[in-house]
Amino acid sequence: MKKFSIAVTLVIYCCMAMQAQVKLPPVDKSPMDMSYYPNGYPVLKIQDKISEPLVARVIYSRPQKNGRTIFGELLEYGKVWRLGANEATEIEFFQNVKIGDTRIRKGRYTMYCIPLVEKWTLIINKETDTWGSFKYDDSKDLVRIDVAVQKQTDVLDAFVMSFDKTPTGAGLTIAWDNFKVVLPIVF
Repeated sequence: MKKFSIAVTLVIYCCMAMQAQVKLPPVDKSPMDMSYYPNGYPVLKIQDKISEPLVARVIYSRPQKNGRTIFGELLEYGKVWRLGANEATEIEFFQNVKIGDTRIRKGRYTMYCIPLVEKWTLIINKETDTWGSFKYDDSKDLVRIDVAVQKQTDVLDAFVMSFDKTPTGAGLTIAWDNFKVVLPIVF
């Protein structure tokens, strides 16, 4: 019995020693972020201040400009981009919506973009849980919509996505560097 107790103690000690040596991954340079429509929905929910139903949520990683030229260099014009860093950006609709002339059923989707100088083609795609745009498959596109590029005077170091209320629903503002576009969502 004494040998058994010693053996169990050694096994426990070895397991604890191995766990102590586990290294955690470094903090990502492009942290993941999330935006809701209506803005601040989770906080409004716990404060019992919800005045309109949850419509959409976007989950994306925030790359940083870090002095680089973004559009036309880091991101090539005319090439599919994941709309952020790391995993491809995901958008979830909690009710049916309309983008352009296309009705989109509630559900979770991936967003991509093809940036050009004067316009971006924003894409909602059925494929989810993918990294980057390396396996992008245009046969799974639900909608493609061209939106005008708006040049800004302020330069944003961090990529950002945020919903704003519009008379017909919401606009998803996508901004980085000194450019922004708005995806119109009707509901």
